[in-house]
Amino acid sequence: MNYLNILFDLDGTLTDPYEGITNSVKYALEKFHIAEANNEKLKSFIGPPLEQSFMEYYGFDKKTAQKAIKYYREYFEEKGMYQNLLYEGIENVLEKLNVQKKNCFIATSKPKIFASKIVQYLQIEKYFNYIAGSNLNGTFIEKEDIIKSVLEKYKLKNDTTIMVGDRKFDIIGANKNKINSIGVLYGYGTKEELATEKPTYFCNHVNELLQLL
Repeated sequence: MNYLNILFDLDGTLTDPYEGITNSVKYALEKFHIAEANNEKLKSFIGPPLEQSFMEYYGFDKKTAQKAIKYYREYFEEKGMYQNLLYEGIENVLEKLNVQKKNCFIATSKPKIFASKIVQYLQIEKYFNYIAGSNLNGTFIEKEDIIKSVLEKYKLKNDTTIMVGDRKFDIIGANKNKINSIGVLYGYGTKEELATEKPTYFCNHVNELLQLL
């Protein structure tokens, strides 16, 4: 299949945000006198909406989770968003896709304002037609809705569009919008997690992306 339109997740797909996100979560938890030493647990925050993660992993109610997000953003805005690295080889992929006249987009559950700043900081904004993300007020966070907004805004055809992501939420969103997907295994989702949602393809390494696309 010749995919003309490629939607990329951000965290765990284009970039490795481990340091920035885990430090931001630790900062927020400390405000509630929770000292979390298990970094493996904190890795689970990479990908899903923050409210969902604080409620699922720490038993916060909705109001407390919203307060935790406020604290998280205090650190993230000042330091965390810049503690973020492009995966090796990603810029080469984006360059070649642009040369091939592919339309590239970002579809992330991260607030759009932060995603845009990260993309600018990493100097890769030139490769993307559009960045779609959630709202700061906690709305528009479902990947299904974010993907749909890109499809509708640019009138993209389903059969020439594909979603690339590392977590099940990316694959679920693609399936609900009836587009194909690539589950990348170099990010933060396991093969078992992704396989339950049946991505169209799996990708073990960044250098495999070009072959699939």
